[in-house]
Amino acid sequence: MKKAFWLSLTAAAALVACGAGTASAQIKLGVAGPITGGSAAFGAQLKNGVEQAAADINAAGGILGQQISVVVGDDRADPKEGVSVANKFIGDGVKFLVGHFNSGVTIPTSLVYAENGMLAITPAATNPCVTDRKLGPCGDDKQARPNLLMFRTCGRDDQQGTVAGSYIAKHFAGKKVAIIHDKTTYGMGLATETRKSMAAKGMKEVMFEGVNKDDKDFGAIVSKTKATGADLIYWGGLHDTGGLLLRQMRDRGVKAPLMGGDGITSDEFAVIAGPGAEGTLMTYGPDPRKRPEAKAVVERFRAKKFEPESYTLYAYAAVEVLKQAAEAEKSLDPKKVASRIYSGMKFKTVIGELSYDKKGDVTRLDYVMYIWKKDPSGKITYSEM
Repeated sequence: MKKAFWLSLTAAAALVACGAGTASAQIKLGVAGPITGGSAAFGAQLKNGVEQAAADINAAGGILGQQISVVVGDDRADPKEGVSVANKFIGDGVKFLVGHFNSGVTIPTSLVYAENGMLAITPAATNPCVTDRKLGPCGDDKQARPNLLMFRTCGRDDQQGTVAGSYIAKHFAGKKVAIIHDKTTYGMGLATETRKSMAAKGMKEVMFEGVNKDDKDFGAIVSKTKATGADLIYWGGLHDTGGLLLRQMRDRGVKAPLMGGDGITSDEFAVIAGPGAEGTLMTYGPDPRKRPEAKAVVERFRAKKFEPESYTLYAYAAVEVLKQAAEAEKSLDPKKVASRIYSGMKFKTVIGELSYDKKGDVTRLDYVMYIWKKDPSGKITYSEM
């Protein structure tokens, strides 16, 4: 009896070990962004994009025979929360990440990931310092980051600012331009790059001011802007603060059009701003929903009653890049996968063909002009010009 008992225990232990082996044969893929808070619309885009990509890849056999297990982290668009999320990912054994959304969160968390050999691809953080090998001009620390395994599927603000500044110089020559930003790494960075591009074209803004992104009353800045007689107001920031700022400007008689960047590419912008959103100008990449490569994926999202706008497909593409790089390298070692991405390999994704430079940036220029206007149903949304 005792022998049979111990044999049964041994068999049970073997089954547990087998089960543990099966469970560990999963690729833990993190996705991080503002799941709650004012930027939650963008967090939902990242989360849904990654989860759909993982489901599609898993249904086709996974990556190198392993299934993807998605782990979600809510950074609430706060750098400190982001670092906490990063440390939790490390503790949970996550080796690959899609995120974060905000540049001001992505930059400090990238250092945590680098120290732990983790590979990250952001679909949305556009500040140049996200991938540059030095922290400057984001801070005083000029220390090189040679082990940074950081990539993005979107473009950079120095590219976006060039497109915005060139458009302003051409279409608002001789006009007054006021620039307002939300004091964040992204918002101020984009506003500064646009300002530099304007200056290179011989244009000088009439105002360059910042507001706090969590403010609700913009009476003072509205009055100051109105006093300048600005013909165009450039906004460096996200859709929630920008929408509220524009609504208050319209309420107080400021009729000048607003121009923003990719941070306002959410239909919530027009909901917050109201009818005054019509005529708003914007820089953003060519709408990936219209690409033939994305047709089937877009249909799957819409079948689930989720519109894959803005960075949804950029997040989906990030998972595709990871899959193709890992399979080309025949490895799930983050450093080896990163080496393959840096190699110049061309990746077929839902947002088109991507390849990377030695910094981890996509090699194509990815910004065009949009205007917010009413669609046939009467809804104010963005449309490529």
